[in-house]
Amino acid sequence: MTEIIVTTTSEVPGMKVVEILGIAKGSTVRARNVGRDFGASLKNLIGGEIKTYTSMASDARDESYNRMVNDAIEQGADAIVGVKFVTSMILQGASEMLAYGTAVKLNKK
Repeated sequence: MTEIIVTTTSEVPGMKVVEILGIAKGSTVRARNVGRDFGASLKNLIGGEIKTYTSMASDARDESYNRMVNDAIEQGADAIVGVKFVTSMILQGASEMLAYGTAVKLNKK
């Protein structure tokens, strides 16, 4: 298993970026389902967290993150810097979760 540093910052403490390999990215598209929508509509009446949607969003973030890391590993990266997550609606009831950052090679300072 390959270890890779993943950070939202543009630098890695104690390390110097020596090569930019490109953008590392990973995404997944998730759709709602009737069971979740029914439960969510009930929760909407009384308020509070909709745990099934929280879980779905968390799973989508994890999947897009893992795909981004695998993309960086395939590029030969030591780290991914400047990581961000973005979500967008693809169609009614389906959203994309995208994780992206810059795949880089590092050396100690």
